[in-house]
Amino acid sequence: MTDANATDYVPLATARQATDYQRDWVRGLREQIKSGTEFAFVNADTPHELFHIMGLPIVTNQWWSAVLSAKQLSEYYFDYMETLGYHDRLAKYSSLPLIAELEGDRERQPWGGLPVPAILCARQSADDHQRIFSLWAKQTGAPLFLFSAPAVPDPAPNWWQLARDDWETLYGTDRLDLMEAELYDLVHQLEHITGRDFDPDAFARYMAAINRQEELFDDVSQMLAQAPRCPIRIAEQIPNVMIPQWHRGSDWALRHAEAFRDEVKQRIEDGVAVCPDESIRMMWVGAGLWFDTSFYAAFEESHSAVFAWSMYLPFAADGYIRYDQGDPMRSLAARVVSMNEQLHQPPWVNSWLVEQARRYRIDVALMLIPRHDRFSGQGSLFSKQALEAAGITVIEIWSDMVDRREWDREDMVKRVASVLDEVKAKKVLT
Repeated sequence: MTDANATDYVPLATARQATDYQRDWVRGLREQIKSGTEFAFVNADTPHELFHIMGLPIVTNQWWSAVLSAKQLSEYYFDYMETLGYHDRLAKYSSLPLIAELEGDRERQPWGGLPVPAILCARQSADDHQRIFSLWAKQTGAPLFLFSAPAVPDPAPNWWQLARDDWETLYGTDRLDLMEAELYDLVHQLEHITGRDFDPDAFARYMAAINRQEELFDDVSQMLAQAPRCPIRIAEQIPNVMIPQWHRGSDWALRHAEAFRDEVKQRIEDGVAVCPDESIRMMWVGAGLWFDTSFYAAFEESHSAVFAWSMYLPFAADGYIRYDQGDPMRSLAARVVSMNEQLHQPPWVNSWLVEQARRYRIDVALMLIPRHDRFSGQGSLFSKQALEAAGITVIEIWSDMVDRREWDREDMVKRVASVLDEVKAKKVLT
């Protein structure tokens, strides 16, 4: 067993390898796009799989938003948004790239800005997604493909127990029929753009590879939930999951997921811990705090409190594994048809968060609530109720994942520390 302090913690080798790979890939993507290679600009909950199998590079809206935020540009663009007369209730995570495009100073943007995409693609899973992408299409002249997002009339709270195999029952035949038809419509457009024919056999192999990758992440999630002390920081979980997810099903992504699993397994066997005297386990509910990821380590020394959970790792299994039952395109429909809803909307997300909190033995949940994002904002209060009913202390963080204007780190550290003091005191008494 290691006796190292939290300050002696050695980061995962695989986290560095993932970020190195992504850096090289981004550099290559940038050069491709700048040299005139066609690309698609897509929302995060669209079927990236079809763009990958058809060989069309993609830039994802929320990823580009995180890049803009990491470059400390969000404050400027959101101030500019107000001068354009847009209301401040736009979902900022989704609208930041549009505002940068409308502002138009390409020298200010990463990569010197993005050229006109060969296609824009979004799911109409929130009030503003279709409008944001429609404005982008109007601004650039790029063709727009919008997926429908009909609601499930009776969403099963235990959806993750049904989604892998019994997705026909879970989502309903009519909804899956519509989703599958629209997937084939997109395929036809991509065939026209790329000049390539869709290969059903290659697609089947690719979908099987994605399931294998997500099964490896499922192994890691189970190991972390059962570990006596948390062996890795969530700031390392996130790149080790998100980066392979951008490349899901590729040979590199499979190799990396396996290496990640093996490194975590070895750490647990060696007794490595982020906090050797771990006393409080926390979960971060919501998207990453992209402009201040070091916040996740802020309470390790002061309170022996470690963030053990973020949504990206467990959702890789529950949100993505869909066994094809002989029809890979329909299994893709089952993966995409309610993806974002399950991750953010009640009642889907309430019971999933409670189940995850119990599995990971969580004491305190920090819940990021983007004030102006109706989709992943106000619905979080139902999740808060469910977590508190399960005995989890919840701290509301009314801020945004890409807008640092609403973030006061010093004040937030004080607020969280005060709650952690109370939780620690109660643990001593019991």
